[in-house]
Amino acid sequence: MMETSARLLRLLGLLQVPRDWTGPALAERLEVDVRTVRRDVDKLRTLGYPVHSTPGTTGGYRLGAGAALPPLLLDDDEAVAVAVGLRTAAGGTVTGIEETSVRALAKLEQVLPNRLRRRVAALGAATATLAGRGPTVDADDLSAIAAACRDHERLRLDYTTNDGATTRRVVEPQGLVHTGRRWYLVAWDPDRDDWRTFRVDRMRLRLPAGPRFAPRDPPAGGVAGHAQRGISSGAYPHRARVLLDAPADQVGEWVTPASGTVTDLGDGRCELAVGAYTLDSLGVWLGAFGAEFTVLEPPELIEHLDVLAARFARAAGASREVTTAG
Repeated sequence: MMETSARLLRLLGLLQVPRDWTGPALAERLEVDVRTVRRDVDKLRTLGYPVHSTPGTTGGYRLGAGAALPPLLLDDDEAVAVAVGLRTAAGGTVTGIEETSVRALAKLEQVLPNRLRRRVAALGAATATLAGRGPTVDADDLSAIAAACRDHERLRLDYTTNDGATTRRVVEPQGLVHTGRRWYLVAWDPDRDDWRTFRVDRMRLRLPAGPRFAPRDPPAGGVAGHAQRGISSGAYPHRARVLLDAPADQVGEWVTPASGTVTDLGDGRCELAVGAYTLDSLGVWLGAFGAEFTVLEPPELIEHLDVLAARFARAAGASREVTTAG
């Protein structure tokens, strides 16, 4: 059995997980009885930790927020995960938090024990970040959008579409989606009576937000699923559905959430929904899978495959002539 001080720290670490813990569940984790758990909870309250309790079979213990809350406790893996997140944020797609992330990382490393400081330092020394040229978003804009999602407040914004046109929108924000390269907002557009996906870097917010709106059920597949469908095909001028004679997991290794969606059909086959800016890029990309495929739609892609086939045949013939002449 752990000593009392070590057990209190372990209990505090469990309570910092955002969920309700029953007395028996905590007792099992701490390898003590329920009465000891109650005594330890009382000790934490005496030390200033706001531990809330709810009676009944569905009740339990939960750590509340408070200005007097002592420092956050992290186990080894959590501390390393936070350090990795801060280092990634320092070179990520959100402007305005790079310097803040570096400062926070420096403070975290100062208080880490030697064994963890060495792990974090090794990760930093062995990792290089390639500076991307993709769009970035403002941290304040993300915070404002997230607050509007939380508080169910309408957002007024100017939005630049793919063709460069700017439209004014009033939407009901549902949630943010990050693909690793871009940020998207999924929102209900009352003027279009439908769900829409917006690139955050193309939005110019007109704050303050408001008025409030009644929450809606999320779109089919949730916020992430709706965004993926819109990003992978809806945002492109050319969209296609293709049957591939290849397993879904194999195709999925080459398809990112932003480039397409893969549906497993069984028997080593799958369906791919994908979008592209040109028919040329669609045809070449499909050929790169190295598998037999059948285009379901659109008809113009089927016709364009003949154009691509003839172009590649001419290239092969011309290349043979050069090789033979040489």
